[in-house]
Amino acid sequence: MSLLALKQLSLGFKQGDQVVPVVHEVSLELNAGEVVSLVGESGSGKSVTALSVLRLLPEPPLSFLSGDIEWKGQSIRSMSDTELRRLRGDKISVIFQEPMTSLNPLHTVEKQLVEMLELHRPVRRSEAVKQAQAMLERVGLKSPEKKLRAYPHQLSGGERQRVMIALALMNEPELLIADEPTTALDVTIQAQILELLARLQKELGLTVLFITHDLTLVNRFSDRVAVMEGGRLVEVGTTRQVFDQPRHPYTQKLLAAEPGDAPAPLNDDAPLLLEAQSMRVWFPIQRGILRRTVDHVKAVEDVSFRLHQGESLGVVGESGSGKSTLARALLRLNTAQGEVRFDGQDLQSLNTTELRPYRRAMQIVFQDPYGSLSPRLSVEQIVREGLDIHQIGTPEEREREVIRVLEEVELNPELRFRYPNEFSGGQRQRIAIARALVMRPRFIILDEPTSSLDRTVQFQVIELLKRLQADHGLAYLFISHDLKVVKALCHSILVMKDGQVVEQGVASRLFAEPQHPYTQALLNTAFG
Repeated sequence: MSLLALKQLSLGFKQGDQVVPVVHEVSLELNAGEVVSLVGESGSGKSVTALSVLRLLPEPPLSFLSGDIEWKGQSIRSMSDTELRRLRGDKISVIFQEPMTSLNPLHTVEKQLVEMLELHRPVRRSEAVKQAQAMLERVGLKSPEKKLRAYPHQLSGGERQRVMIALALMNEPELLIADEPTTALDVTIQAQILELLARLQKELGLTVLFITHDLTLVNRFSDRVAVMEGGRLVEVGTTRQVFDQPRHPYTQKLLAAEPGDAPAPLNDDAPLLLEAQSMRVWFPIQRGILRRTVDHVKAVEDVSFRLHQGESLGVVGESGSGKSTLARALLRLNTAQGEVRFDGQDLQSLNTTELRPYRRAMQIVFQDPYGSLSPRLSVEQIVREGLDIHQIGTPEEREREVIRVLEEVELNPELRFRYPNEFSGGQRQRIAIARALVMRPRFIILDEPTSSLDRTVQFQVIELLKRLQADHGLAYLFISHDLKVVKALCHSILVMKDGQVVEQGVASRLFAEPQHPYTQALLNTAFG
């Protein structure tokens, strides 16, 4: 008998008086001790299907239309609330995608781990604290006794994800549902978390339902793969079967959706656009009643580079390496020492009024379009805002410019009166690109613009960026931890670690013959 079985499961969401089906007759069995990956693009129904196992989504709006979910032969749909509480966090646990929104910001790590144990076990508090510390050691957290006293915001992304794993494993469950557990992490931290999950799965004999859109992780971690498209299960098989001989056209499309070929070569006579010399960003550490500066956090230390018109410079490194701080310093959004020359002009010597015209020529696209686009403004207002601020053109000319730029990023201009929440992740990122592009810039900073997107959507956005660069001669500073994407877009690479550049040069040479051990480690993890 299987551990968990989905039997002809159909789910829908209630909208007004209607129920819109989102999952259609899904049947899938998980056997004890195996890792099954549920893959597909955003909106394919992966998370809804997985979270319905523990009935974690509110009913309504979720509706069970037909079928059943069985745990060791018992119907989960017919369980009482008391029976469900016994199952959740004890026999079946979940690791969610974003630990910062899953962990309670008001409670210490110790309180959250101990609470999970006390809800399901008759245990003394002192013993519960010991078990919590032992679990933090087991998931590889350094100084676990200190981490117990910490709050979630005091931990790094990788540390928070390890705490989430510890929380899920406190009661040694039989089934672990991991919902995109590594999406927001650097490539090296991703590898560490994946190795940790693989080790714990073997040690504890866990059954794992692994939800992801990253096929590289699936290939490394899974015994079987189930592929979803449009709420339907279109292919199920062993990992080797699915990767070596995919049968369904959608599976074939997913496997073929790599970021693409290397960028077109840079013109030899391309003029120099941006030059940074000895850039340095230090943040003071202040202590005492008088807030005296006792030390500095050296976020960026002695960074220099040159960027030509039409060139893409990739800035890579782990979280905390100084990538985004460097980008903000170039735009004068951070106070920095050193020299920044744009088109021959030293930006550091300009006052706010003198800098204003240059802000039009230098734009930025952020990592999370949902967070960077105002939910209260329509797409038309968002894209037009820069034109309004700089008083460019008449109202009619601004509207025409908005329509033009939306068409350029392959969005239907008729949708411009809608709001960001009505669009997919890939469409929102196109809106963010349009907002930058409407100012007709010469230089765009792209800060992790594809990290939260599916592989197929990543491919589309990268191809769009390449086309825009060719059409307008744009220069890009592309910040990313995804080296496959960097390889597809960038002419040159700058590798940062702890605020310093450890290696830089032409992308083709750096990918073929990395010199620094840190660069070698990044490439081994990415291309493995």
